[in-house]
Amino acid sequence: MKVPIAEFDFSFSRSSGAGGQNVNKLNTKVTLTWDIIKSKSVSEAVKKRFEAKFSRFISSEGIVQVISQRFRSQPRNIADCTEKLHLMLEKVARPPKARVKTKVPPRAKRKRLDDKKNKSEVKKKRQKVSY
Repeated sequence: MKVPIAEFDFSFSRSSGAGGQNVNKLNTKVTLTWDIIKSKSVSEAVKKRFEAKFSRFISSEGIVQVISQRFRSQPRNIADCTEKLHLMLEKVARPPKARVKTKVPPRAKRKRLDDKKNKSEVKKKRQKVSY
């Protein structure tokens, strides 16, 4: 699922961490903002699943915010932000499979109870015998 890049807004700021003088001079940290509520490229069902799974990335106004400062250059951080968002969207693109309830087979129940009984017998035999 691809969202057009025109729906994204990018802002730039100074990165923290390694990078030497680059950190002090260039705005390489990228913050991608995307209004998920107004987006027409994503279905309502996907939006709901996205909000449920990735609520920590969404502000109260419905703006998704993804940050990248892994690389020392702006273009690579922009690509990293868009890649992160597309991976998040891929995770929620398909609805989760419904769980099919299964019964515990009678043989398994019997084996569990027999094992409990055997364990109980072993512990009883360890106790002191009083006459």
